[in-house]
Amino acid sequence: MAVTRADKEAELQQLETAFKGCDSAILVDYKGMNVPQVTELRRQLRTAKASYKVVKNTIARRALKGTSFEALEKFFEGTTAVAYTSTDPVALAKTLTTFGKTAPTLQIKAAVVQGRAVKPAEVAELAALPGKPELYARLLGVLQAPMVQIVTVLAATPRSLMNVLAAAEKKRSES
Repeated sequence: MAVTRADKEAELQQLETAFKGCDSAILVDYKGMNVPQVTELRRQLRTAKASYKVVKNTIARRALKGTSFEALEKFFEGTTAVAYTSTDPVALAKTLTTFGKTAPTLQIKAAVVQGRAVKPAEVAELAALPGKPELYARLLGVLQAPMVQIVTVLAATPRSLMNVLAAAEKKRSES
């Protein structure tokens, strides 16, 4: 079935909307992957609140115009798919690099993370970072540490007094 001009324009509009609605995108070369692998990748990306779309290179280049993803234009060659998200770029990078270990034919071409162009090696470094929930937990721990230390110091004096009184009571009861 031939792709009509209207179909191409609809795909262009859809890609433009996707690129304007997200802040991070990673281009991958999916050549050599079979359908079950691509389906599994899509499922994992949905879990990470990301999207995956196989694109036509010329349409994708047109959709990039006027967005923060224009740096990716030269990478739209050969078999190309775009994985994009507006929530957590670390989760997207982790999902793609982890999946890349099980499907070595999946190659990361380039990426733009929050408006900044990054190389494939930097995507692997990004994947090594902890996710947002873990970073929030660490930040909360750092913010709570001074308060916990103050409470511990303030509670030490009454606790020490109680220990001395308990020892004195025990000594009196023994004698």
